[in-house]
Amino acid sequence: MGSRFVRFQKNTLTRIIMTKLLRLSCLLFLGISIFGIPGKAQEIPTDPAVIKDGEALFKANCQTCHRVHQKLVGPALADVYNRAPSIDWIKAFIRNSAAVIASGDEYAVNLYNEYNKTQMTAFSGLKDEQIMAILAYIQDETIKGPPQAQSQPGTSDQQVTTGVPETYINVILVGLVVILLLLVIILAFLISALKRLLDQKPLSEEDREVVHSTISFNTIVRSSGFMFTVVFIATALAVKAVINGLYSIGIQQGYAPKQPIAFSHKLHAGAYEIDCKYCHTGVLKGKSATIPSINICMNCHSQVKTESPQIQKLWAAADWQPETKTYGPNQKPIEWVRIHNLPDLAYFNHAQHVVVGGIECQTCHGPVEEMEVVQQYALLTMGWCIDCHRKTDVNTKGNAYYDKLVELHNQASKQPMKVEDIGGLECAKCHY
Repeated sequence: MGSRFVRFQKNTLTRIIMTKLLRLSCLLFLGISIFGIPGKAQEIPTDPAVIKDGEALFKANCQTCHRVHQKLVGPALADVYNRAPSIDWIKAFIRNSAAVIASGDEYAVNLYNEYNKTQMTAFSGLKDEQIMAILAYIQDETIKGPPQAQSQPGTSDQQVTTGVPETYINVILVGLVVILLLLVIILAFLISALKRLLDQKPLSEEDREVVHSTISFNTIVRSSGFMFTVVFIATALAVKAVINGLYSIGIQQGYAPKQPIAFSHKLHAGAYEIDCKYCHTGVLKGKSATIPSINICMNCHSQVKTESPQIQKLWAAADWQPETKTYGPNQKPIEWVRIHNLPDLAYFNHAQHVVVGGIECQTCHGPVEEMEVVQQYALLTMGWCIDCHRKTDVNTKGNAYYDKLVELHNQASKQPMKVEDIGGLECAKCHY
């Protein structure tokens, strides 16, 4: 009797425990179904505005070494928020991967060894919300799946202007030639009319011989009118050449010098879609866009395309020792040949145009992503800048600085506010 009572109690206790576990499992399953796996993708924002900000941050900071759906310098990032140990781990690794690897973290060490001990650049300045925005973009691209194959971009059909003065001169010359032809035709009619008039009057043999003299090639060539025409055309062509030369002083449109290292913008900015701002960091901070330092190139090329003779030149300048993966003491700058160069009397600020104005690099520099060798695309003359200031709308969105100016402008005009409306044509804006 006692043993049966004990067995009954045990069976009852087992049923209670199993019932509790079953209920707990159901609740856990329901929670995961609704909220997702704790610590993973459910923390990542899905707001379209955040995804858009994340795309900009990804292209500016990550795209040089990473793609979402394919390996590049680093691993493909699709579903990285589920593959990594945690979101907090991702944040720590992005801010300082070296510290995470040095701590002995198994996942970080395996990743480091898998990619030939290539250490990721530290992005200590990125805030939590910025990293989450990047992950939001990666999650969105992961859900969309790999992009469909697209044809390679062709060359730009946009024609580069060669300067207004030459066009004006050509029009003037054509006009003068037309006027000369009209004068010749009028003179021919006058001569014919005079002959008919003189034939009606009695003339001496000598005068009649002059009136009815035949016109030959020799007489035309030796005539004063022909000589005047030849001298006039020659002088006009010479003046045109001189004026064209004067207008071209200081203009280097089409200038594409040979560089000490054959760097292809078509490959880096085009095929690999590396953002201009990743290499030309000064464009976001001040007047000059700056020439990339060697360490920016070595972020990739300490491991990528190491057999290339051009990369060997880069290693020589950086004094990179591939055997020990260290830099030597004999580093020297690469002597890049400057292409775009404004005169000292003109002030131009990249950050003002790119950050505040929202102007794309291609607006002034042309389709750089299609250029194997970069050349000066635009005229970069004062007239070219003034024309841009007259046509370009001021980017006032989200900038309280312009609120009062926009209010005053709208009271006086129904047209969008142009750069010239806020002093963009004042001499002191560029010359002071």
